[in-house]
Amino acid sequence: QVRLVESGGGLVQPGGSLRLSCAASGSIFSIYAMRWYRRVPGKEFELVATVTSDHRTDYADSAKGRFTISRDNAKNTVHLQMNSLKPEDTAVYYCSAEVQAHRGLVPDEFWGQGTQVTVSS
Repeated sequence: QVRLVESGGGLVQPGGSLRLSCAASGSIFSIYAMRWYRRVPGKEFELVATVTSDHRTDYADSAKGRFTISRDNAKNTVHLQMNSLKPEDTAVYYCSAEVQAHRGLVPDEFWGQGTQVTVSS
């Protein structure tokens, strides 16, 4: 099985910064895209950022210019550096990874359990 574990969430004041991390482990032959999502209760999941295996990135408009997604392919980790945080960034943040568990198989997307980010005074 594949497991993703997020860390780095917490309480931060508006304008502050947090760095989220996510490590993938288990049966992994290759990881393609990795992503960060967030969800506020009662609302849809929002795709925040994507990074491909060759380090191409894409961001939601709400995150562009403030957030940076990065990955370390050797360590099977993905990070989300969040600066200039706003109260509307408050959400549970989830990482995902498109994982090819074995050679020759089509990748499946796996999700972590999420980490809470609260931006408040």
